[in-house]
Amino acid sequence: MPVIQDYASIINRWIDEMEYPDRPEGLYEPIKYMLSGGGKRLRPTLLCASAVAQGSDIMQVRPQALGIEMFHNFTLLHDDVMDNADIRHGKPTVHRKWNVPTAILSGDTMLTMAGEYIRDCDPSIRGDVVDMFDRTAIEIYEGQQYDMNFETCDNVTIDMYIKMIRLKTAVLLGCACAIGTMLGGGNSIDCDNMYHYGEQMGLAFQLRDDYLDTFGNSDTFGKEIGGDILNDKKTWLRVKAGEMAPDEVTAMTAKYVGKAKIEAVSRLYRQLGVDKACIDVIGNYTARSIQYLDNVSMPDISRQYFKNLAMAAINREC
Repeated sequence: MPVIQDYASIINRWIDEMEYPDRPEGLYEPIKYMLSGGGKRLRPTLLCASAVAQGSDIMQVRPQALGIEMFHNFTLLHDDVMDNADIRHGKPTVHRKWNVPTAILSGDTMLTMAGEYIRDCDPSIRGDVVDMFDRTAIEIYEGQQYDMNFETCDNVTIDMYIKMIRLKTAVLLGCACAIGTMLGGGNSIDCDNMYHYGEQMGLAFQLRDDYLDTFGNSDTFGKEIGGDILNDKKTWLRVKAGEMAPDEVTAMTAKYVGKAKIEAVSRLYRQLGVDKACIDVIGNYTARSIQYLDNVSMPDISRQYFKNLAMAAINREC
């Protein structure tokens, strides 16, 4: 019987135990700084829990768990550079604490290290594991490009937005589940269903982020509310409201600035009902996610763990 563990604490300990070359400090210190920033450790948790559900010991997937978290943080580091962001997890971003060239080079190193960790597995499945990881990496880069394209695109649709967040966010959760299942000895059917479980949960997870950025509580969300509105970010809420009342959305975003803009746009969202519609869509993706678990061979305790994890996407406040 698998033991459901405090995966995040275990992963944090593994991260603390990671060893780096002493020199050059300017390359490796930013990596340690980035990984020490905290976060939910959701992706390595999914990988570990998926492997354990198939009967694997958690220590057997330590390299891949570190690899998936290293890769995720690499994408965040480079995203911060592209977005010119100042803060990540309440601390200055790497390119602010050091400089842009350092951030790029340290990010490149993180990507290479992540690949080394991912490949550190049984040769009999290494090819499938690496193929899944590489394919997912390319999809994430595609998603980031779509996200950047949206900044200057005035006709983004809901379908376009869902495609973008699937690539940029959801596929890595699916990848973590699939790789964990492979490492645990699961068959191809189990791997496929766990992939779709993670993917659908990832969509719900990102949509919840969209919702919380406008309607969350800054004390629990961990950052100021309304940033997406101030930056005219194409979120699900913004795109849906634009489809329902394009002239009102355009006028509202142009008329106001600062706090007044946040209040006016969020009020418009409520009047149009897109806040409630977003909650409904989050629930739908979460329900789809859970349905895939019925087709996976695993103990009931593991199935319930994954169900609880998916439901947390609806209720989380941070």
